[in-house]
Amino acid sequence: MVKNMERDAQQEDKGGGRVVFGVAGVVLAASFLFMRGPAHDTTPILSTPAHLDYDPCCAYPCQNQGVCLTLPANNYTCDCTGTDHYGIHCEIPTWRAWLKKVLKPDPETVHNLITSNSLLWGIINRIPFIHKQIITYVYISRGDMVDSPPTFESDHSYITLNAYFNESYYGRALPPVPTHCPTPFGIKGPKEYPDVDMLIKKVFMRREFIPEPHDTNVLFQYYAQHFTHQFFRTDYKKGPQLTKGSGGVDVSNIYGLTEQDRQALRSRVDGKLRTQVINGEEFPPYLKDVPGITMDYPPHVPIPEEAKFALGHPFYALLPGLFAYATIWVREHNRVCDELQRLHPGWDDERLYQTARLIIIGEVIKITIEDYVQHLSQYNLRLTFEPELTHGTHFQYHNRIHAEFNHLYHWHPLIPDTLQINGTDYAIMDMAYSTAPVFKHGLDNFIHSMVNSRAGALTTRNHAHVLYPVLKKVIENSRQLRFQGVNAYRKRFEMKPFTSFQELTGDTELAGVLEEMYGDIDAVEYYIGLLAERPGPSITPLTMVNMGGPWSVKGLMANPICSPKYWKPSTFGGEEGFNIIKTASLEKLFCLNMRTGCKDISFTVPAGTS
Repeated sequence: MVKNMERDAQQEDKGGGRVVFGVAGVVLAASFLFMRGPAHDTTPILSTPAHLDYDPCCAYPCQNQGVCLTLPANNYTCDCTGTDHYGIHCEIPTWRAWLKKVLKPDPETVHNLITSNSLLWGIINRIPFIHKQIITYVYISRGDMVDSPPTFESDHSYITLNAYFNESYYGRALPPVPTHCPTPFGIKGPKEYPDVDMLIKKVFMRREFIPEPHDTNVLFQYYAQHFTHQFFRTDYKKGPQLTKGSGGVDVSNIYGLTEQDRQALRSRVDGKLRTQVINGEEFPPYLKDVPGITMDYPPHVPIPEEAKFALGHPFYALLPGLFAYATIWVREHNRVCDELQRLHPGWDDERLYQTARLIIIGEVIKITIEDYVQHLSQYNLRLTFEPELTHGTHFQYHNRIHAEFNHLYHWHPLIPDTLQINGTDYAIMDMAYSTAPVFKHGLDNFIHSMVNSRAGALTTRNHAHVLYPVLKKVIENSRQLRFQGVNAYRKRFEMKPFTSFQELTGDTELAGVLEEMYGDIDAVEYYIGLLAERPGPSITPLTMVNMGGPWSVKGLMANPICSPKYWKPSTFGGEEGFNIIKTASLEKLFCLNMRTGCKDISFTVPAGTS
């Protein structure tokens, strides 16, 4: 043990310098720290050779989320405070961190366990006290992986007050790579990013449609898009680091982003939202019929004014699948208002509206966890929405949407080349900027076409060619935001970094392409690495699951309705209103708001569908 500790104390730093301590001193210090944990200001200042012409912190020498601080004369130090590690580079665990690493299985092992052994999980799911303990652990452990309050934003590579107080910023899990570093990834990889057009051509463009292997359908793809656009609201006029949205699930995609829009979308009768009747069915109103709304359609959108709809998000009238979801949620709000009015005939329009909105946000969260995330993860553990499990714990009811989460969620490979409705094939661009298929075939028929159509696999070489400009913009924005490499994010979320391109991709040809472009596995870009990772047992590869999971859990469970003062029957109009949330499901949402033919509503294509 003494030899090992002496070796650790004589580590060679990234710049070539060497720090040597006596063995006795190392043993004495280590013994104290293993008993007491790390003290403050015990990490030595390191010198790097004078010939280096770059900031030594560009090499990211500090481990385990230690913070590198550049000092004069080409020196640096690693601040290990709060990391449960100490040493020159925060590389030595305290006894607590060591024990945690010994006892806690590798994330990939855990993931494989939860997505297999269906018999075991079938038993656990039926034992309430064990199941609740596991779900509580999922809530707390996932939530703890997201910094609260947020620490970084995209315009600074160090902590600022802007990260907390300026809510126009997306948060950041890792700070951007400083602009003065030798390469876009610090010191690793090429001095310039690979050519974006060549990268897209070789790595992303669809050669032939690859169907999603878990029988995922287009209804799932559109749910992902509809749900996330309430908080992914990048302010592209000002920059990809800025958002017009709030810190989480606020159902602004249903009710509008601003108070002015929310008021404009109300009917002022019985708490309901404005609607109109088309072909005997209730739909959202036309934009021209809603005075005072500030919703702006993109200027290039070729939709005549008389065909524009007033919705919580202007994007939802550009694709028929999003419009279908928008319609269903408007109908559900008005249905809930009818239920509340029956229970409370003396309530005025304002109270009916506000209480229905609380119920709707509860339904959204429950459906997202128990239907959407359940399918996305492919867990055999039954996920449940039980906010009371976090009450009395250290869980924090605060959230900030992160820029990395926004980029992770660009799931365009899910989109198939065509969608068949009643025997008619519609190409992607046939459905762009138009709600016509919904009205031509009827909403119910369009919903079933989404249910019966397979989504694409979320992997490389499966982006539709018409989405080329969208993908190019995603990559260009990620470069503008100077994301660190995918391996840095794996370490941030407690996963082992990839050691080779072959390990990353599991595909020899693709590995060769990426190695030629990036040269170093630590220089693979964030979004490229997420999509290039070898498939796993979930809809997304493992890194996406282990990063998206914490952001999702935190964003959903940190919602104010989940907090102790909100989560009680009186908030939702009594037990019956509370029960609307507790019994909500994807199938129920659609069945209660379709005229006919509600059958097999789920996120998988029905058995026997070709």
